[in-house]
Amino acid sequence: MTGRRPGSPAGTAGYAEAAAALVEQYESVSFAEVHREMLDLFPAGPSTILDIGAGSGRDAAALAGLGHRVLAVEPTAELRSLGRRIHADRAIEWLDDSLPELRVLRGRDERFDLILLTAVWMHLDSRQRESAMESIAGLLAPGGQVFLSLRHGPVPAGRRMFDVPPDETTALARHHGLDPVRLSEREDLHGRPGVRWSCLGLRRNADIG
Repeated sequence: MTGRRPGSPAGTAGYAEAAAALVEQYESVSFAEVHREMLDLFPAGPSTILDIGAGSGRDAAALAGLGHRVLAVEPTAELRSLGRRIHADRAIEWLDDSLPELRVLRGRDERFDLILLTAVWMHLDSRQRESAMESIAGLLAPGGQVFLSLRHGPVPAGRRMFDVPPDETTALARHHGLDPVRLSEREDLHGRPGVRWSCLGLRRNADIG
C-alpha cells in the first residue's frame, strides 16, 4: 500500500507515487466533459478563479485559455511539476498549499469569483470539511461561486476518501453563507465499476460580509 510523505496532507496519500499515471488519466478527459453539468454557470467575462487540488492543471489551463486569471493550488509536488511542464504555455500561477486551512493562500488576502474543488472534498474528514468550508467561504468575493464534485463508490488502494452525502455539504455551505444553485449526479467518466459522482454548485450571498 502506498502512503503519504511526512508532513504532507493525509488526503494526498498515494498521489505522489502515481503522479505520472494520474496526470495521463486526468488529461484523457476534457475540461468540458468534466464540468458539463456546470458549464452554463461559469463566468462569461474574465474573472479570478481558484482551482484547489488542481492536479495536472487541465482545468486551470482551459480557464486561463478563456482569459481568466487562474491560481492553481496543488499540495503534491510531483503533480505541480508535471502540470507546470504540460501547461507551460498557459498563464497559470501555481501554489503549494492545502485544505482545510489554506494557510499560505489566506495570508495573501485575495478574493475569488469562482473556486473549483474537483474530486477533492471527499479526501477530508468531517472536522476538516467544517474547517475547509469556512476557509473557502472567506476566499469568495460577494456573489462568488464554488463548484465541487464528490466521488462515491469503492476507494482505491492506498487512498484516503470518505463517502460524503451531498446534503451534508449543502447544509455546511448554508451555515457559511453559501446557497446551493445546482446539484446533479453522473457516471464515472473513466468507467470505473461502482463509481459515481455528485456535482454541486454553490453561490455566496452578496450580502455576506
